[in-house]
Amino acid sequence: MKKILLLTFFFNALALHAQDVDFTSRLADEWEFLGPAVQHEGYDIWGSSPIKSEDGKIHIFVARWPDTINVVPGWKTHSEIAHYVGNGPEGPFEFSDVAITGTHANTWDKFGAHNPTIHKVGDQYVLLYIANDGLEHMPWNQRIGMATSKSLYGPWEKVGRDGMILQPPANPKYWNYNPGNGVNNPAFLQHPGGGFFLYFKSQNKENRVSTMGLAFAEQLKGPYIQLPFPITRNESIIEDGYAFYSEGKFHIITTDNHGMIERGGGLIWSSNDGINFEAPKKAFHLIKDYLPEGELPKNLSFHYGGTVGKFERPQVLMENGRPAYLYAPSGTNIYGGNGTISYVLKRKSTDK
Repeated sequence: MKKILLLTFFFNALALHAQDVDFTSRLADEWEFLGPAVQHEGYDIWGSSPIKSEDGKIHIFVARWPDTINVVPGWKTHSEIAHYVGNGPEGPFEFSDVAITGTHANTWDKFGAHNPTIHKVGDQYVLLYIANDGLEHMPWNQRIGMATSKSLYGPWEKVGRDGMILQPPANPKYWNYNPGNGVNNPAFLQHPGGGFFLYFKSQNKENRVSTMGLAFAEQLKGPYIQLPFPITRNESIIEDGYAFYSEGKFHIITTDNHGMIERGGGLIWSSNDGINFEAPKKAFHLIKDYLPEGELPKNLSFHYGGTVGKFERPQVLMENGRPAYLYAPSGTNIYGGNGTISYVLKRKSTDK
């Protein structure tokens, strides 16, 4: 009885703390735009997943492809996952090595190693990504893969038989059975109670809207079992989730593609259990809203996206259990370059 009372007190305290500290309502206004994170002449840059190594350096994993190829189909056919390193969260970040490429063989990941997210579990690093087996089947052939390494410099070893850890469900009753866009854009979370959550984007079979789903596993390398229902409630397209646990709650940051709050902005979804998510709040604004003049430069170059100045594929660097830096690419290069780049924003305050 005593243990039960102690546990009840503990979980009630966590819930109270989560209610008292709601940073999500002001998050969009707390970002300070710093400038480019990763830019590399001759390449389009997409994604920007950060992690801090034991020596204090910040490592960024991005998707990139030659900027002589259009964004579409470039990311589908030529994307590779590259590794950049900086001395701190604000960079500059220098190219180190290529971590993952397509096999160019008859495999699920023949082309388009793309949209990486990097994490550490125990003594090993975990790199998740998407890939496809050819343009003739795009986009329904997108799948999620995982590779692990003892070092951020590799070598990276694909898990299981061929690295693939998630594909669309075979059960016709599931929400994303036979989806038009496969399963893609992984967001990974080590559950505080044990096990692993793998959030992903897929497509609702009824209305064909892209939304977020969840698969879970007891062991890092799987098997990952998908839930039969989506975990976000949205009637317009969202994507590019990043998951983290903070202030006693589970959170997912996504893009707001069609304007649930602001078209082209970001959304933050919160949950007490990581499965049932509340209505979202705004996670970030458009690029122009963080610039001193409040507008985009006239000499920018626009390469991709339905909204000029839209951030894509947001990824977060945590400090002391709180989101401290936001890294995001954009189809808008405000510096006028030939390729897309990624940007870094710093949270103004993480102590309240």
